[in-house]
Amino acid sequence: MAEHVIPRKVYFSVFVALLVLTGVTVWIANINLKALNAIVALTIAVVKGTLVVLYFMHVRYSSRLTWVFVAAGFFWLGIMVALTLSDYITRGWIPFFPQ
Repeated sequence: MAEHVIPRKVYFSVFVALLVLTGVTVWIANINLKALNAIVALTIAVVKGTLVVLYFMHVRYSSRLTWVFVAAGFFWLGIMVALTLSDYITRGWIPFFPQ
């Protein structure tokens, strides 16, 4: 089975992009964007995670079966996040006072 050979230039480009995005994350963390702080931070984290999965985990040039398993992993992560948030959101906000 022939493997796709990725040039070193691509790896270095992705590495530099990850470093730049890390710098942007630190820079944005020091700026008060009020409600947008979490959204911007999560967007940058998703972009960095996507770069890592696609290039350093070699998913970009993998078979469709690999893509199915990656999608299944993210689907499972979504289920776990949804269950966690459903528990957190439905908790009563009345403080507990023991007698």
